[in-house]
Amino acid sequence: MGKRRKAREVALQFLYQLDQTGAGDPTPFEHDFWKRHPVDDDTRAFAASLVRGSKAQQAKIDVIIAESTEHWDLERMAVVDRNILRMAVYELLYEPDVPGKVAINEAIEIAKKFGTAESSRFINGVLDRIHRELRPA
Repeated sequence: MGKRRKAREVALQFLYQLDQTGAGDPTPFEHDFWKRHPVDDDTRAFAASLVRGSKAQQAKIDVIIAESTEHWDLERMAVVDRNILRMAVYELLYEPDVPGKVAINEAIEIAKKFGTAESSRFINGVLDRIHRELRPA
C-alpha cells in the first residue's frame, strides 16, 4: 500500500473519531490519535493535512455534498461514507496537485475497504457529479 493511500485511510479514521465526538478542531485529539496510529512522518503529514483541511472546510463541503445527493440527509448517511465524501471533496476542491480521478478512485477504494457493500457505488456517483460540476477538466 502506498503512503498516500495509508494516509487517506488514517485520515478517515481520525475524521470518523472527530465526527463521533462532535469535535470540530482535531488539535486536542492529535497526540492520542497519533500515539494509537503510528505512521511515518510523510504519511502523518499528508493525513494531518487532509484532516485539518476537511474540518476547516467542512461547512462548505457539507453544503456541496448535500446539494449533490438527492434524497439523502447528510446526518443520516453512514458515518464512514460521509467522512470519505468530506475528505474526497476537500481533495477535489482544495488540493489542485491531486488529479480529480485519483481523488475519486482513492475514495472508492477506501469505501470498498471501510464502507458497506453499496458505499463505493454511492460515493462514486456523488463524487463524479461534484467533479463534473465544480472541477471541470
